[in-house]
Amino acid sequence: MYAFTFERPASTADAVKLAGNGGAKLLAGGQTLLASMKLRLANPEQLVDLGGIAELSGVRKDGNALVIGAMTRHAEVATNADVKSALPALADLAGGIGDRQVRAMGTIGGSVANNDPSACYPAALLALGATVITNQRKIAADDFFQGMFTTALKDGELITGVSFPTAKKAAYIKFKQPASRFALIGVFVAQTDSGVRVAVTGGGNGVFRHKGLEDALAKSFTPEAAAAVKVDPATMSSDLHASAAYRANLVSVMTQRAVAKALG
Repeated sequence: MYAFTFERPASTADAVKLAGNGGAKLLAGGQTLLASMKLRLANPEQLVDLGGIAELSGVRKDGNALVIGAMTRHAEVATNADVKSALPALADLAGGIGDRQVRAMGTIGGSVANNDPSACYPAALLALGATVITNQRKIAADDFFQGMFTTALKDGELITGVSFPTAKKAAYIKFKQPASRFALIGVFVAQTDSGVRVAVTGGGNGVFRHKGLEDALAKSFTPEAAAAVKVDPATMSSDLHASAAYRANLVSVMTQRAVAKALG
C-alpha cells in the first residue's frame, strides 16, 4: 500500500470538511477501497474513517418509511427488528451479502456509494423507490445510479442515510457468483402503492429497471406473467462467468422465483 494519513472524525460536519481536501477518500466498511489500495489500484493521500460517527448508524421509522444510517452494517440491517417487520425482503437481502466477515464490516452507505454493477443493495433501492440522503440533498434512486461505479454524488458529498418506503409485497432473489458471492444476476421485485418495480443487478454496466417485466407484473403479479416476458440477451453483459443469453435466462428465472417468494 502507498503511504497515507488517517483521520477518524467524530461528526458528519468534520468528515465533510476533511472530505473536501484534495486526495482524501471516505472510508466506510472498506470492503472495496482497502482491497483496491492493497492492489495499488487506489492511492488516496488521506483516509477519512466514518466509523466513529454515531449519527450515521442505526435504523429509525419516519412515517411509513424506514431510514437506515449510511454506516449501518449489513449484519445490523439483516437482524434489525424494524427492518424485518416493515421490509423483510431488505433484511433477507442484507443477510445474503458476502460472508459473515463482509456482513460484519460492510455498510449500506459504502455499497450504495460504490455502486458495483453486481451489488445487491442498489437493486433494493431502485425497486423500492428509495431516496439517498446526503449532507447536501435528497436524491431519488432512479436518479442516483448512473452506470458502472458511477453515481450522482458530487465531490465531497457524503451519504448520511437511505430512506426506504414500505412495499405491499417485495422479495429479492439472486444467483450467486460462487467465488465472490456477488450477484451473477439478482432481481428485486416490489409491489408498491405506485405500481410494480423490478430491478436487476449483475446484468450489465449497472443496476437497472426492466420495463417489460414491470408492465407484465402490473397486470398480473404472478410467476406465470413474468415467465411470459422475453428478456433480450442484447441488454445483458457477457464475460468469463456467464454469457449474455445465460444471464437473460437467469433474469427471467430469478424474477419468477422472486414473485413467488413475495406472494408467500
